[in-house]
Amino acid sequence: MGCRILACALERPENRLVAAVDGDPSLVGRDAGELLGRAALGVRIVSELPRSGRRGRVALVCTTSSLEVAAPLLIACAGAGFAVVTTCEELCFPWATRPRLAERIDRAFCAAGTACLGTGVNPGFLMDYLPAVLSSVCRRVKKVTVRRIQDASPRRVPFQEKIGVGLTPAAFRRRVREKTIGHVGLPESVHLIAHALALHPDAVRETVKPVIAEATVTTGYRPVAPGQVRGVEQIARGIVNRRERIRLHFRAAVGEPSPEDVVEIDGDPPVVSRIPGGVHGDLATAAIAVNAIPAVLRAEPGLRTMLDTPVPSGRGV
Repeated sequence: MGCRILACALERPENRLVAAVDGDPSLVGRDAGELLGRAALGVRIVSELPRSGRRGRVALVCTTSSLEVAAPLLIACAGAGFAVVTTCEELCFPWATRPRLAERIDRAFCAAGTACLGTGVNPGFLMDYLPAVLSSVCRRVKKVTVRRIQDASPRRVPFQEKIGVGLTPAAFRRRVREKTIGHVGLPESVHLIAHALALHPDAVRETVKPVIAEATVTTGYRPVAPGQVRGVEQIARGIVNRRERIRLHFRAAVGEPSPEDVVEIDGDPPVVSRIPGGVHGDLATAAIAVNAIPAVLRAEPGLRTMLDTPVPSGRGV
């Protein structure tokens, strides 16, 4: 994903790569262009974060889904003078799920006078920001339901591994208990929608189940036999006064026959948005991260969410 985002960023003439950082010793010293399969860019990968030395520089951080793991690097970016756009899923709306870490990161960026934004296609857009925007035309909102149904066959291999493609059901359940499998960020998306609607959930509940192949599936990175796992199904629910007010249904599996992204708002007036075929997660995440660069440079200092930054719109061609 980091390579996709870098390639996308370099398509924009206003962007100039000034540094590339990675902790993998096998990458240190190589020209960043090598990782993209293109000519040398004149920027060699280093292991230590440089100081920016000037305003207008943004670090694109694509390292981990875990905010606990990402926090030291994000705080270091603030100390070095960078604004940040990151694909860390737990940073989408961490104020309810990781409040202490959120406060530490916010203080660091406020002190630095720069902004930090967690975004992506999901979380960051399809299952949280988009429903919040669509609710703008509603006088009242009773319930928000979002369904993201994906055919994971064209997605990158790490994504297919993350949703358990090819595992046995027993291995899948074990990895769920270990919290090493499945989609990250669904509870944060619930809280972002709730914040936008001025709701205060009593509870956010999440379930994670395997999608089992009924026939052999060969469209993913590896064949999946009948009885094996071909993906994941997760549901997160926001409960307010014992009523389900927010429901997020995420299903990603190889060989999924009818992918789509759907937002349904039970409101006055009701709103339904459907994207047949769904949005390609890898391409869209790279695009929104790059499109967010101007937005994060214009944002107020501190830890920001998609709700309080300028719209990271795409570019015409």
